[in-house]
Amino acid sequence: MVVLSVPAEVTVILLDIEGTTTPIAFVKDILFPYIKENVKEYLQTHWEEEECQQDVSLLRKQAEEDSHLDGAVPIPAASGHGGGDPQQMIQAVVDNVCWQMSLDRKTTALKQLQGHMWRAAFAAGRMKAEFFEDVVPAVRKWREAGMKVYIYSSGSVEAQKLLFGHSTEGDILELVDGHFDTKIGHKVESESYRKIASSIGCSTNNILFLTDVTLEASAAEEADVHVAVVVRPGNAGLTDDEKTYYSLITSFSELYLPSSA
Repeated sequence: MVVLSVPAEVTVILLDIEGTTTPIAFVKDILFPYIKENVKEYLQTHWEEEECQQDVSLLRKQAEEDSHLDGAVPIPAASGHGGGDPQQMIQAVVDNVCWQMSLDRKTTALKQLQGHMWRAAFAAGRMKAEFFEDVVPAVRKWREAGMKVYIYSSGSVEAQKLLFGHSTEGDILELVDGHFDTKIGHKVESESYRKIASSIGCSTNNILFLTDVTLEASAAEEADVHVAVVVRPGNAGLTDDEKTYYSLITSFSELYLPSSA
């Protein structure tokens, strides 16, 4: 087994989710299709609720900003006294959500509605989050060795907590010291990693970031963060140069903590 020694100054392990802790297939084949298949039913069930109306308002505002884009789907404004045809409006929201998802948009409006739908699905036991089998044992070991463990994903903090709170391993939220999403900055911008270090209260070179995306690894490295690229089944292939340049692991069990020796 290949062993990657974790630098002695590392006190924090920062984890990506999709393709790192969780199979891409779970996200692509279960999480996202669930939204497309159930968004209409969800809106019809929750339409009168304040949270749902806030989600729709945010999507409507996003639709206005997107009006110049090819194929953009407008969402009609609600007229006063609850007027307007709710079914027509619901269909417009459904069409808008499907359009955004077809382009793999990561707008706050879309992520917020998705997060609320997943929350309802997890709470009802309609799905459980999947983790690679090496993830939970490794994270437990890291924490026993005194490491802090944080998550940094483009999925909202709320969605991240749902995954860790409703997994095939049970509720494993206690294993995570904190969560970051794109509100702190995009994952391909080095400044985001400086902000994360500042928020945690450590130096960037105290962090080891594990991700399957080399653009993210490169941005983290620019900020003086240690990185390892995670190679998992279903992940995008790496170029020969990337394989040579980056430290690669295929399992979290391949990380060796000198401090725990």
